Amino acid sequence: MARGRGEDEAKLRRVLRDYSQRVVRFAAEILPTYAARWHVDYASFRPQEEAGRRLSVHARNDLLHVDSFPTRPTRGDRIFRVFTNVNPVEPRVWRTGEGFEELAERFAVSSGLLARVSRPTLRGRILRAARAAGLPVRVRPPYDEFMHRFHNFLKENGPYQETARAERISFPPGSTWMVFTDMVTHSVLSGQFALEQTFLVSRDSLTLPARAPISVLERISGLTMA
Repeated sequence: MARGRGEDEAKLRRVLRDYSQRVVRFAAEILPTYAARWHVDYASFRPQEEAGRRLSVHARNDLLHVDSFPTRPTRGDRIFRVFTNVNPVEPRVWRTGEGFEELAERFAVSSGLLARVSRPTLRGRILRAARAAGLPVRVRPPYDEFMHRFHNFLKENGPYQETARAERISFPPGSTWMVFTDMVTHSVLSGQFALEQTFLVSRDSLTLPARAPISVLERISGLTMA
């Protein structure tokens, strides 16, 4: 059994490596300006059926949200993801809704989240002082703190989930799609077996930098968020 697991793990690593290399080449061909400044992040395999998973509210994929990486701050760089449905027979079904700019205009101030991240807590001040002193502590900039809290806020917001303007998109077996997942609200309603590659696209390389979530928040707040 142990040998079998080891062989499976080695095969999965090869699949992810090959998938990552192919996706990076493909995406670089159609998005050369972004490719010149992006950071190639992790590739992942999604083996579980999404429908009916028992997860905490914040971990659920079937609730509309925008992506953030609480342990890997982007400091305003964009989260760009490529997905491929490798299920041989079943589609992967998403639900997509409003864009970040519309939601930020509606919720960023009224929810109190923007004010909370604009006023550093005592813990935040201590962590920043420790980092300035050279200690190896992780500090989320205001932008990443907001995005993390906003991700959770949307998932916790029952009335929003029930009334959000959204549509279903069914991705058939073998299909590939690309999304700025920090911009488009999305959820996964069903599907099993998918591959994914994440890129962090430099804010400085964007074709429409004013549409980036960090630019939207800085316009609304009048503050520097990075």
